[in-house]
Amino acid sequence: MVYLNRIYTRGGDTGETALGSGERIPKTHPRITAYGGVDELNSVLGLALTVPLPEEFALWLQGIQNDLFDVGADLCVPLQPSAPPPEHHPLRVRADQVTALETRIDTVNERLEPLTSFVLPGGSPAAAHLHHARSVCRRVEIGVVALQNDEPDAVNPLTVTYLNRLSDLLFVLARACNEDGNADILWTPGGAQSPAESPEQG
Repeated sequence: MVYLNRIYTRGGDTGETALGSGERIPKTHPRITAYGGVDELNSVLGLALTVPLPEEFALWLQGIQNDLFDVGADLCVPLQPSAPPPEHHPLRVRADQVTALETRIDTVNERLEPLTSFVLPGGSPAAAHLHHARSVCRRVEIGVVALQNDEPDAVNPLTVTYLNRLSDLLFVLARACNEDGNADILWTPGGAQSPAESPEQG
């Protein structure tokens, strides 16, 4: 159980913060950036939940918000493969959490209009919020991959996999909220360019 009885501790006033392992590191460390991004993504999902959504999607997103706290908790405690087993095992992202996302992706994707071009973010308010969440999720995933590249033995690879699948799920949910893709706004390559002036116009 998490028990928080103080909001400020002054412990971060020097530009450092504590990991779940107790180690203190600079707030600019890639690990802090990684799980700080997860927190941002969770907030964007909270915003998405303020607009009308299919009840099933809303329930999924609420569960995903809880999962994202698991992702953050995982990233907050570096893996230490060579260290003795800890007295209290830290929370880690599990394969079944990834599988649940894949099942939902497949379920929603079956009903979507086939894509003929890339989709521009927008459409209904729900779709726009979900596309926003999707793009934030991609950026957060990149941050976790960067941390993994720096500390390959200290990051649970399932955190990257989870975020990768989540961005895919958010994409198909956004399309579903645009009348199952029928109201998607599609990219027209070069379509926004002004036509060249003709000699008569010059």
